[in-house]
Amino acid sequence: MNHDPSPEFLRWANGYGVIEHSSETRDRVRALGARLIAAGRTTEVDAYYRLLAAADRLASAAMWAVVHMTYARRMDLSGAPLPPEAFKATPEGHTGGSLNMVPAFVGYLVANAITATTRSWLMGQGHCVASIEAINALTGDVSAVQKGRYDRSEAGLSRLATDFYSYAIDGNGHASVPLGSHAGPNTAGAISEGGYLGFAEVQYVHMPLPGERLVAFLSDGAFEEQRGSDWTPRWWRAEDSGIAVPVMILNGRRIEERAQIAQQGGSDWLASHLRHNGFDPFTIDGRDPAAFAWAILTAEERLERFAARPDRRYPAPIPYVIAETVKGFGFPGAGTNAAHNLPLGGNPSNDEVARQAFNDAARSLFVPSDELDRAIGALAVHGKQNRPPESRHPLAFRHPPSPRLPEPDWTRAGSPADCAMHALDRWFVRLVDHNPELRPRVGNPDELRSNHMGATLDRLRHRVNVCEPGTAEAVDGAVITALNEEAVAGAALANKGGLNLIVSYEAFAMKMLGGLRQEIVFARRQREIGRQPGWISVPLVVTSHTWENSKNEQSHQDPTIGEALLGEMSDTARVLFPVDANTAMAALRSVYGGRGQVACLIVSKRDMPHRLDAETATRFVEDGAAHFEGVPDAADLQIVAIGAYQLEEALKAASRLGRHGHRVLVTGICEPGRFRQPRDPIEAAFTAGDDAVAALFPPDLPRVIVTHTRPEPMLGLLRRLDGGPRRTTALGYISRGGTFDVPGMLFANRCSWAHLVDAAAPLAGWSQVDLLTPAERDAINGRGDPAHLLISTT
Repeated sequence: MNHDPSPEFLRWANGYGVIEHSSETRDRVRALGARLIAAGRTTEVDAYYRLLAAADRLASAAMWAVVHMTYARRMDLSGAPLPPEAFKATPEGHTGGSLNMVPAFVGYLVANAITATTRSWLMGQGHCVASIEAINALTGDVSAVQKGRYDRSEAGLSRLATDFYSYAIDGNGHASVPLGSHAGPNTAGAISEGGYLGFAEVQYVHMPLPGERLVAFLSDGAFEEQRGSDWTPRWWRAEDSGIAVPVMILNGRRIEERAQIAQQGGSDWLASHLRHNGFDPFTIDGRDPAAFAWAILTAEERLERFAARPDRRYPAPIPYVIAETVKGFGFPGAGTNAAHNLPLGGNPSNDEVARQAFNDAARSLFVPSDELDRAIGALAVHGKQNRPPESRHPLAFRHPPSPRLPEPDWTRAGSPADCAMHALDRWFVRLVDHNPELRPRVGNPDELRSNHMGATLDRLRHRVNVCEPGTAEAVDGAVITALNEEAVAGAALANKGGLNLIVSYEAFAMKMLGGLRQEIVFARRQREIGRQPGWISVPLVVTSHTWENSKNEQSHQDPTIGEALLGEMSDTARVLFPVDANTAMAALRSVYGGRGQVACLIVSKRDMPHRLDAETATRFVEDGAAHFEGVPDAADLQIVAIGAYQLEEALKAASRLGRHGHRVLVTGICEPGRFRQPRDPIEAAFTAGDDAVAALFPPDLPRVIVTHTRPEPMLGLLRRLDGGPRRTTALGYISRGGTFDVPGMLFANRCSWAHLVDAAAPLAGWSQVDLLTPAERDAINGRGDPAHLLISTT
């Protein structure tokens, strides 16, 4: 490259508005240009600098738009000062972080234009959505539902400002504008809400498939929230991973105080910490779009050089970009706590000082329309480069091929008892073998073999940097194991181009709930706007569960994960309770046949009787429930069982009642969400109709519900089955536990067969004295020995 500064170089180097280019950035950018020329990736040096100069102008205009979105009701493309009536009465917005994200995202656009490659992007700090929406509106790369509403005309930008935090709602309770406080399905290119800081950090390394590139924008606040991201070098492999570039926006502040990084020493401390954890960090000027473009391309070069080495050894030194800036750069209040939300000291609609400060700052950010048009034209090279716009990056429209679902090795009903987890294990290995084109990821906190998934572990193996002889480990292992539930669940949730499985103790799956819910909510909102998520549904198998975790204390006995997920929309968050090996395989097979769902399977790992054959097990899952004993039209009472142990107790209770001439219908529910009162049309299409409910749950029968969960939330969920307190009662976990065996847990929580008989008697008008022996009555009434209930009920 010619070392004499060209006019285009000088035009860029002089900066624009508040954007300046340090000598370090200028040197780095010139060196990058020389490398691009030498590699034959560009021959037009002037075009390179024109892109960078265009980026300055787009960034300045986007920052101008961001502050208007917070404070103003309209935007004036003449650049004239706004009068009092042009401001919002109640301004709102995460202004400082959004201002910081503008040069970062513009730098990402420039990197794409320089290399003719549309990279995927992920923003962990979803509250900074104003930056993305402003840039998208200015460039015209908006989502389908925003098209025609937001553009860079004065009317389109004013509508963007008016809609932002308008709280507009329609008659159905949905937002009536395609714009929210966080990234959402209406945000072009967004793949995560980013409302729960820390989950982008543990997911990004698992997202890109080989040949793909991802830029992950992270926040210094999230560094404190979720430290599992420190393990990125532990998981990345050139053999099965795309290029991922983490970019931390280091503005030094959280909401009310300095971030931990700032308190402990700033970027130097962070770089030292990152190097200690296997990263290859470097620092850039986080106020400069060109610095971000240089950083993205430089980070990729470094990782590609490592990947090309035949003698490479893991962990890989993952390049990590530290973008130093001040919170709210470019606007009054920068670097203060106020910058997080409303950086001005007052409201411009009624405070002259604040209004003058806004207009002065806006003037320094303003870009005339003709100059902005030329800048955007320089960046609008997608057609010439034959690549998709950034809104259609590879991760935004994941739709892998449907997996081939092998026929399970069904067991004959009535066969000797066996373990449902062993059956799931065997079938999952066959699923992986049938679909070699789908990259597998298994999220495992620690106990895969203990949870009876040994075949899966032997087939896929723990991913490690150096293998220990004699263990199921491999450098290319697909089992992501760490005692960090959020991190291992993130590995599976992020791998949307492949096949995934998460396995956990039931109690500890609660630590995954935030990440699971973020995926569920985003996918559900996609459905609501008619954009069906295309990724293969992800099962969370929870075992070593509440009723069988007898070697541990009550901390390990917690059914809350299923209860919490049943609170979400059941079409997107499925919760299933298989009762034996066949129903477990049928349930898992059903999950992998779906798209865009998170499904929790609550599965026993102890040997249980084989209750259903292949056909009835499949129907049990498809219909959501099935009769196990009795005839609906001839029954005096119905016992509804949710869970494997609950079904066994229900059958014992029915046997005892049958000996006394009482006809009992025993019905198992596999998926309770199918029988809820639907809350909107999407859920209504998923739930059972009234006729199906009546056939499974005759409306005139007295009913005892015994559930794996706490009884109250399940009874509320199953309101359609509830005949009122005189006709329906529910038993379940009542928060009693300890180092008990299964019968002990059932007894402590009043869910044994005898407790079911006792609960049924008043509903049906029967006498407890006639149905239970004196010793049994004493036991359930707290006066006798629970061991009496272990006597056969037949």
